[in-house]
Amino acid sequence: MSLEIGLLLVIIVAAVVLFSLENLPVDVIALSIMMTLILTGLLPAEQAFAGFGSNTIVMIFGLLVLTAALVKTGITDRAGQELLRLAGDNPKRLLAIVMTIPAILSAFISNTATTAMFTPLTLGLARRTKTNPSKLLMPLAFATILASSVTLIASSTNIVVNDMIEHYGLKPLGLFEMTAVGLPIAVVGVVYMLTIGHRLIPNRGTDNEGSDTAWGLRPYLAEIIVQPGSPLIGKTLEESRLGRDLDLTVLRVMRGHNRYLVPQANLRLAEGDELLVKGQRDQILKIKDKAGIALKADVRLNDPRLQGGDTALVEVILLPNSPLTGRTLKTLNFRERYGLQVLGINRRGQAIFRKLSETRLRTGDQLLIQGPRTNIQALDEDNFHIIGTVEHQRPNRKRAPIALGIFAAVLLLSALTIVSLPVAVALGVIGVFVTRCITPDEAYREISWKAIIVIGCMLAMGRAMEYTGTAGYLANQIVRLTQGQTNPRWLLTAFFMLTMILTQPMSNQAAAVLVLPIAIQTALQLGLNPRTFSVMIAIGASCSFITPLEPACLIIYGPGGYKFIDFVKVGSLLTVLIYLVAIALVPLFWPF
Repeated sequence: MSLEIGLLLVIIVAAVVLFSLENLPVDVIALSIMMTLILTGLLPAEQAFAGFGSNTIVMIFGLLVLTAALVKTGITDRAGQELLRLAGDNPKRLLAIVMTIPAILSAFISNTATTAMFTPLTLGLARRTKTNPSKLLMPLAFATILASSVTLIASSTNIVVNDMIEHYGLKPLGLFEMTAVGLPIAVVGVVYMLTIGHRLIPNRGTDNEGSDTAWGLRPYLAEIIVQPGSPLIGKTLEESRLGRDLDLTVLRVMRGHNRYLVPQANLRLAEGDELLVKGQRDQILKIKDKAGIALKADVRLNDPRLQGGDTALVEVILLPNSPLTGRTLKTLNFRERYGLQVLGINRRGQAIFRKLSETRLRTGDQLLIQGPRTNIQALDEDNFHIIGTVEHQRPNRKRAPIALGIFAAVLLLSALTIVSLPVAVALGVIGVFVTRCITPDEAYREISWKAIIVIGCMLAMGRAMEYTGTAGYLANQIVRLTQGQTNPRWLLTAFFMLTMILTQPMSNQAAAVLVLPIAIQTALQLGLNPRTFSVMIAIGASCSFITPLEPACLIIYGPGGYKFIDFVKVGSLLTVLIYLVAIALVPLFWPF
């Protein structure tokens, strides 16, 4: 073992420890690792920084932009409603749907693309069902990775392996040749996540239920009016689907001036009914797009001062010693006094059963307010503190077919191997920009730059393993340790384990490229079937469950609020199960 190899192995161990402890942000750790590789001379700077211009970075950046376009045009919201209808009120059925549909899709397209597309959709489902997102996002990412061995085109790693075995004069893999093993692996993996895996995932981040700041959203109380000609007239509250479609809880129904009705499921709505509802901020704002109902504030927005083009939507909090404490919006003449309109009130998630205009304000109350920006600035004089501006834009549904068509075209171009996935994704990004499905500024705000930094830095680790010869050294040690073993399954196991270990810090393709030539040469020397080892290495290279460094896992790492150790805990047992299935079936279908 050379000094360079020993030093790199020490850095790898230190990196795993630092990622596990998470005393520092993951992007800071990743940057520190990359700089250590450069300063110790284990990797030239130009090769270390080359990761940020790699196909992987371009692909993930583009997929995040395309996903933002799907969100902006309302496609993910609509798809989430349909999935919610399929799941009903059964959380296990929801988890099964969140895993099964992406897994089927990932059998034919990139798992990274599938994860990127379903992440915002899954976050919406989590919010509506009051489920912690961490319980759904990891199963989503794992399901897409599990399908990597179902077909030849499910993973670029399979294609790389196929090209290499052709180079050695072997017959290329068929499109569905690996299905005999890949499908049982996917089924076993999904069943594991449904029964055991999801129980091992802790509630990370902020729980959706009972929190004022779940994912930057606060539960507000608002008043909505059933408008003339509304399709909701004559329907019961249950049939209105306000809870299912908009995730709103109806607290009180006001009919006429003084008639208050209990919001029972069989209560039929009438024209002019005023409903006091509670919901997350974004769900309250979506009322503006729902036909037949409107925010009461919008209906009564007759003052021209409130309708100017320079209007803003902000969240403010009532500070101590404000002269407004203990008074109502009605007695304050709030709209006339400030030229602003209150859309909703948040009182630490508490339910309020009175009209907003008749609710006495308290210190700490948070108001969702819209109106001219100049008027909003005046709130500071009465001890209102502006929490922040709410960027709310209605979905550009007219562009939805275009965005969906562009995304489908990207997947088709890649699946038919007309162009590589990174090129197809880059073309798709240009497409959504040119067709104005989303603007560059809007897209760049949605990019998870932390994930981009971590991926770029960790690609340097993989390059260092090649540059220093560490990967080749480890492979040779595997061959040496298994010499003299009469059962070829031990050798097959050793190469699977080596590939699986290398694929954690390295890209799947790089791990396969490093190990496969040694495995094929070893098999030929021992008179064994090299195809058996090729398939096993392709499966091992896709077992990226133990760390969050797989691109699909990095996409959900931040939104799920995960820790490094979560992947170790859930992914280790899953990897063992995949190995057991593979070691039993691979020699069966591809005998030694």
